[in-house]
Amino acid sequence: MEKISELLKRPLVIGVIAFLLGTVFGLVVLGWGLWPVQWVDASAKELREDLREDYLRMAIDSYSRNPDEAVAQRRLNELGDKAKETLEKIKKENRNQDPAAIGVFDKILQSQTGEIPSAVTPEPEGTVAEGAQVTTPEEQAVTATPTEEKSAGTRSNLTVVLGLLCLLTLVVGGILAYLFLFKGRGLRSSSDAGVTIPRSQRVTSPVYEEEAGEAPLHTFNSYYHLGADLYDDSFSIDSVTGEFLGECGVGISETIGVGDPKKVTAFEVWVFDKNDIQTVTKVLMSQHAYNDPVISQRLASKGEVILAEPGKRLTLETKTLILEARIVNMEYGKGALPENSYFEEFSLELSVYRKPSA
Repeated sequence: MEKISELLKRPLVIGVIAFLLGTVFGLVVLGWGLWPVQWVDASAKELREDLREDYLRMAIDSYSRNPDEAVAQRRLNELGDKAKETLEKIKKENRNQDPAAIGVFDKILQSQTGEIPSAVTPEPEGTVAEGAQVTTPEEQAVTATPTEEKSAGTRSNLTVVLGLLCLLTLVVGGILAYLFLFKGRGLRSSSDAGVTIPRSQRVTSPVYEEEAGEAPLHTFNSYYHLGADLYDDSFSIDSVTGEFLGECGVGISETIGVGDPKKVTAFEVWVFDKNDIQTVTKVLMSQHAYNDPVISQRLASKGEVILAEPGKRLTLETKTLILEARIVNMEYGKGALPENSYFEEFSLELSVYRKPSA
């Protein structure tokens, strides 16, 4: 759990998780659940190969019973550029269908492709039902146009919609990446969290300046009091030019006892460097927790364990940053729990420096 908690402090990890969740939600919930793609007014040429053959055989059988060439022409046009290969399969494997009807469809197809310049060769007198309509190739072409145009228009609109959705996804992803990677999560302020000092009111520590040889990039002050169960301060580290360098913070690491409010027995101080591969963490423990081998060993997996004392200083170093933390004030709570086991108040000063070689 500790490793997962550290990973979730990294903006890049949060951005990747958000992108994956958004993709799954968009595809599964929206794309397949709420607004699935529906094909409307598709032509017969969109059918599977065996179904196209069944379609044309039914059209030929229908013509044998009702020899209307206009209807036969329209049904053949539904197959589009698949008509010729489908008809060839039927000619090779008749299956007890009327050869004369197959011949009529063949002639219609040949007249369309230009193999026979004239219109469909008329059948002998008496073979065409009275009132049957014979169309010219020009009329046949006009008959086929609306369906093909409608189908093409549907596909074109779908392509435009998908393109716009892809573009919107890229724009949103770019904005999120910019906010997470370059702007950080910013300063948090909450009634349940520690007190954050505005940038204009932050003061630097003269002792730190003397030791480091230069003023810190930032100095943050964090304050905890008993009852702030959601205490978890985090601060964005930016260069003087506004470039995002990383983050630092302090939060609850371990509690003791049961009931509300939570009794905090250890805090964890951490710093994240965007140029480093890990988050450096150290744990400030109460006197009781520090002297308890079970608690100390458990919290050692998070980072170096340190006994919390007023004025205590600790240093966390990453590839390009140095975090100097100082305990400004601390008071233990009094109650039924062991003596000096939880904090009533706890305030910390965090000063961030940039390494000279960075």
